[in-house]
Amino acid sequence: MAQFESLWTIPIILVFVSIGSCIACGRAEYRIGDECCPMCSPGLGLKVKQPCTPSSDTVCGTLEGFYCLDPTKEGCRAAQRHSSCKPGQYISHTGTISTDTVCSDCTGDTYSNGSFTSCQPHTQCDTLKLQQIKSGTHWSDSECGPQISPIATLIFAVVVGVLAVIAAVTTAAIMKRRRKKHRRSFNS
Repeated sequence: MAQFESLWTIPIILVFVSIGSCIACGRAEYRIGDECCPMCSPGLGLKVKQPCTPSSDTVCGTLEGFYCLDPTKEGCRAAQRHSSCKPGQYISHTGTISTDTVCSDCTGDTYSNGSFTSCQPHTQCDTLKLQQIKSGTHWSDSECGPQISPIATLIFAVVVGVLAVIAAVTTAAIMKRRRKKHRRSFNS
């Protein structure tokens, strides 16, 4: 009878071994060989830094543009995207895998669109022999255009003035003729 029991023991062990290798891994795990390894959290800015082995779990690291919110001894359990600076702010400290981006406000005659690592001085239009069309703000540069010479400005003013006088004299003459014509037709 002992021989009969040993004949059944080997197939039963083989069935259990094969059942064990067919067991599915959990939803947050993946299979490597006969091992079920924990996955890095989906959609949180993590990637597999080191796959699991029979003696160690998966080690997760942060994706480019993210920093770790929940560090572990060798990796990270949760990550968040680096903050973006707003227009009028500059990046005073670029984000790393363990720290977020630090933004600071522009001051004085400087500006930044939010992507600069320092505030830029406003363009001085007069140094470029241009005229300032729009003043700079903390989020935008000055706008410059062609410079109009003082002589051109004076000529323009004189021409506009002369045209205004001619228009006034012409209007007065027309009005005077109409009145005379109107009086003649009334007296007749």
